[in-house]
Amino acid sequence: MANRLAEETSPYLLQHAENPVEWWPWGQGAFEEARRRGVPVLLSVGYASCHWCHVMAHESFEDEATARLMNESFVSVKVDREERPDVDAVYMEAVQAATGQGGWPMTVFLTPDAEPFYFGTYFPPEPRHGMPSFRQILEGVRTAWQDRREEVADVASRISADLAGRSIRLGAPQAPGAEEMGAALLGLTKDFDARRGGFGGAPKFPPSMVLEFLLRHHARTGSEGALQMVEATCEAMARGGIYDQLGGGFARYSVDAEWVVPHFEKMLYDNALLCRVYAHLWRSTGAERARRVALETAGFMVRELGTAEGGFASALDADSDDGHGGHAEGAYYVWTPAQLAEVLGEADAQLAAECFHVTDEGTFEGGASVLQLPDRASPLMDAARFESVRRRLFEARAGRPRPERDDKVVTAWNGLAVAALAETGSYFDRPDLVEAAVGAARLLAEVHTHDGGRRLVRTSRDGVPGGSAGVLEDYADTAEGWLTLYAVTGDPEWLRRAGLLLDTVLERFAGEDGTLYDTADDAEQLIRRPQDPTDNAVPSGWNAAAGALLTYGAYTGDHRYREAAEQALGVVRELAARAPRFLGWGLAVGEALLDGPREIAVVGDEGAGALHRAALLSDAPGAVIAVGAPGASEVPLLRDRGLVEGKPAAYVCRGFVCAAPVTEPEALEAALREG
Repeated sequence: MANRLAEETSPYLLQHAENPVEWWPWGQGAFEEARRRGVPVLLSVGYASCHWCHVMAHESFEDEATARLMNESFVSVKVDREERPDVDAVYMEAVQAATGQGGWPMTVFLTPDAEPFYFGTYFPPEPRHGMPSFRQILEGVRTAWQDRREEVADVASRISADLAGRSIRLGAPQAPGAEEMGAALLGLTKDFDARRGGFGGAPKFPPSMVLEFLLRHHARTGSEGALQMVEATCEAMARGGIYDQLGGGFARYSVDAEWVVPHFEKMLYDNALLCRVYAHLWRSTGAERARRVALETAGFMVRELGTAEGGFASALDADSDDGHGGHAEGAYYVWTPAQLAEVLGEADAQLAAECFHVTDEGTFEGGASVLQLPDRASPLMDAARFESVRRRLFEARAGRPRPERDDKVVTAWNGLAVAALAETGSYFDRPDLVEAAVGAARLLAEVHTHDGGRRLVRTSRDGVPGGSAGVLEDYADTAEGWLTLYAVTGDPEWLRRAGLLLDTVLERFAGEDGTLYDTADDAEQLIRRPQDPTDNAVPSGWNAAAGALLTYGAYTGDHRYREAAEQALGVVRELAARAPRFLGWGLAVGEALLDGPREIAVVGDEGAGALHRAALLSDAPGAVIAVGAPGASEVPLLRDRGLVEGKPAAYVCRGFVCAAPVTEPEALEAALREG
């Protein structure tokens, strides 16, 4: 028997292909082998840029004695959570229910029928901090399996039955109203960190989707409190160590409450979502820092995550070569005063140390500092000198050993990137960013779809589609990206393609009473069909689907899509006051529904650009924008709309009522500002 991961496409699985552990990929073969041998399955779930996944791999999975124990007593299965989010979701729910917490690496012991009976996350090689060693866990589970098999089977059966009974029931779902939006705002205000920005304490994650809700709420109601929370949080993050002050882009989260020391992995989804937030903040306020951060984050995605096929890689690792023969978290990003002087010379290094808060003691490990811009006072350097320092440090850093890149292309996250780059490019007159969005959209259309454009795969790598079926977030986020790209480019292909995916959502992912499932009804059957309406690191498939369905319904005038969106938003009505931090995207979609959403049809060839730009720059929540030539028939929102006195015209409708067409951008802006 041997390790079976060498032929896999997941970079995470390939990282374990030379372990002495006889790993299997997820599949029926592994469970059949466990039945044949009469042993349990050890399920290990992680992802390529996960720091503690690397630590456990080095300490345990590369250790010959530990591997021998695993091989003798278990069938070991390795899963990339980004490739199989359905498998991850089902067993993470069991881990959280049993232990009160979750995370990766995730370690779960299963019966040969895939029923879980013992759970954990990271286990050290020796007992420490009150945790048993991994080998102690292995030996304990082996003993229980051999000596108390009936008890183990009973526990596994009860856990599986409990998980299977957790389907969400909404009764008669009703979309949220203004009262629910107000209650959500109040809940967020109570959780807001007024001194440091963000919500809650350490570790502190970028609240991207909550910020989108707050921006839309401000646009709809004029709430200054909502806008102030966005401005304070975006300012604090942009000045903090969580933001790469040299190369742009955000790390996964801050280990402290002040945004100083990040967990250094940089994920595509975080950067796509935050790029869009900062672009929208600029659209609402004209803030220069918001413009700069949006463009730098877009630049990071294209430069560091772009693939040869036109898509975007999943992540950059937190760890890299530390220059001393080992790997260390953050080694690529941190600086000491001596390193600054080596690059900049003494005079500029002293100013840079003050500006970026690089101290002799350091803000990170080993006396090194994470670059930040904590001083809100006047800049210590003039703009030209500051940019010169940044450029020289960036160029010097480029010579360091780079973090590894997880280069698989995840469908959902590329959909988020398409939306962010399309909008950012259109706002700031950067056609190169719009082209990058088109390239990724084209890859999704040509490589990630099949069955006539109706079905999706979850991933690709090097232009080759993976074997895992797309989940709800893949359909919803890709549709969102394509709908946004249509609004920016006017190419009806993207609207048509989005419609095919959303038809599949209604046919394959919808349950009774407006509920949605994370997997299709014809997907692999797990011990539970996963279903989660809450937003976590990314918008839930449920809420993202509601948003895309609402937008597509406005484009087509087909009430089926709007009604499905309203039903899906029933869960937001139920949870808005209790858990607003975990419903940010659902609340944002709720704001779009309350605002209409407004439908803007721009008609004209020559000279329509100014009207189109005015529409794109409106902060009306979830505004739906169609642009095309007079007489265009492919897009229902454009039908029967013509020029006005020979001039390009914009038609604005809201709540099934249309205003008179306008021909001047200023008139369109005024119409869109009306409450």
